[in-house]
Formats: sequence, structure tokens, C-alpha cells
Amino acid sequence: MTGPGAVVAGAALVVSLAVGGVAAAQPVTIPPPPDPVQVASGRALFEVACTSCHGLEGEGTAQGPSLRGVGAASADFFLTTGRMPLDRPRSQSVRKPPAFSPGEITLLTAYVASLGPGPPIPDVDADVGDRGDLAPGYQLYADNCASCHSSAGAGGALGHAVYAPPLNRATALQVAEAIRVGPGAMPVFGPDTFDDDEVDAVVRYVLYLRDPDDAGGLALGHLGPLSEGLVAWAVGLLGVLLAARWIGTRD
Repeated sequence: MTGPGAVVAGAALVVSLAVGGVAAAQPVTIPPPPDPVQVASGRALFEVACTSCHGLEGEGTAQGPSLRGVGAASADFFLTTGRMPLDRPRSQSVRKPPAFSPGEITLLTAYVASLGPGPPIPDVDADVGDRGDLAPGYQLYADNCASCHSSAGAGGALGHAVYAPPLNRATALQVAEAIRVGPGAMPVFGPDTFDDDEVDAVVRYVLYLRDPDDAGGLALGHLGPLSEGLVAWAVGLLGVLLAARWIGTRD
């Protein structure tokens, strides 16, 4: 074929090959589909334990939200932290001992993941979380997390009976999952906000907060200005009282 049509076709072929080359150089990571056997077993467990709040097909009810598209990360986070099932529907979920065994959690997570695409379980070091860089983790935590969870990870009240929980009991994996799914009032930090390296960095810093290097002096509970201010007031008032007593007893 010759003429303008051939030129257009040739240009389209070049563009197609170029785009295909870029796509091949930057493959998209797609999580593997859940194991069908696990999904079937998880569904049976889900029908017994979860449908009263989340519906027969995970579509949600007046007692609980839809689980379609929340992903494996959300299911694993809420189940391993014991936040689900809730004792009181519509109240803030709190950390407690898990109601299901690790095997049951795996099955339920597989079923929830099958309900629709959502955040997969992050790939982090589940034991120590030491892959991230500490300095960037500090900066990311200070800019995005400290206003709610406090500079020491001790948590704090947010108002309207909502609070940010302390972080001292969360595993490295649970911290990463919370970043990706945004449980409760927490915002979602997706891959467009925090890439995987930044998630690793925040995880590293959160774990560091549990045993920081207190090179500057006493830890004072790692509560920051609160405990430091109390100490300053106590020492200052004691100094004033001692000075007043000394002046009052002089001849």
C-alpha cells in the first residue's frame, strides 16, 4: 500500500511500538487473584460471622459498610487488630485481641479481596520493619501523622468521640496497612501520595518511636511539650518556694 494511507498506517505502527516499549519497560504490578479454595472457605466463615452487619454478599447494611473494593489490606488490618467484629455498631473500632485465628483471618481476607479490587496486603518486613530510611520517615511522620497520633505516637483526641489510637502495639505490617487503607478517621495515603519506599520509611520511624535514642536527657514518657512543661512548672515553682522561704527566714 502506498500514498497517504500508508504514511498514516506507518506512523500508527511506530506510535504503537513506542507505547508498547514504554509499557514493557514499566510493568504494572497486579496482585495475584485470591485462591479459590480459600475464597470458598472464607465465604462460609463470612456467612456465619459477618453477614449480620455487612450483608450476604458484602454489600453492606444499616449496621455496617460495604466491603466491596476495600481490598485484602483492609480486611487483614481490621481482623488482626481485633477491630472487627465491632462490639457496638457505628462506634469507633478499638484494638482488642483478634476474634479469629490466623488461619481464619487468611480465609476471610481472601473472600473480602474477591469482592472487588482494592489495596493488597503491603510487602513489608512484618517483624522489624527496618527497610526504610529513618530520616525521611521522621519528616513524613511529622508532616502527616504527628498532628493526630502525637509526636511520640501516643495518640490523641480528635473530637466528636473520635480519637487517633496510640501506635505502640501496631506491627510493621499493620502500620503499612493503615497507611494504605485509612481506617476510621484516618486519611488514605495511596501510592500516588506515599510510594512503597516512603511507606517503609514511616514504618521504620513508628517502630523507632518505641525505643528512641534519648541522647538529650530524660525521656519523660516521650510525651513532648506536655511532660516537659509539667517538669518546668514543678521545678520553677519549687525554686520560687525555696527562694521565698529562704528570704522569709533571713534575720
